Amino acid sequence: MTPKEIVHKMFDNDPFSKWLGIEVEHIAEGTCQLSMIVREEMLNGFGIAHGGITYSLADSALAFAANTHGRQSVSIDTSINHTEALKEGDKIVAIAKEESLKNRFGFYKIEIKRDDTIVALFKGTVYRTNKDWE
Repeated sequence: MTPKEIVHKMFDNDPFSKWLGIEVEHIAEGTCQLSMIVREEMLNGFGIAHGGITYSLADSALAFAANTHGRQSVSIDTSINHTEALKEGDKIVAIAKEESLKNRFGFYKIEIKRDDTIVALFKGTVYRTNKDWE
């Protein structure tokens, strides 16, 4: 399967990413770019986006990018730093880039941006199983 076919198969079976309103903008081996709009039901008690929203967008970008090599991969360690608050209506973009790929592990950095401003930085490690995408 091609990277695009893999990501589309994953996305088609991912109701949470669909609920978020994620749009797949770019897919290539080891990378992908996703976007979404922050909605009212995604806000916390301070009227800003719940931290889980940027985390979830980045987590989806990690999963899609890591699986583009054709081996099913799952996250085993992730972390995020939130640097800017987000409001309802903000369009955010997650850009996942592969930092290093080993036989069993992959290491990724995901930048979440609003326009040209980084609003969160996410790092993820995936475990690469022996199972290929078919």
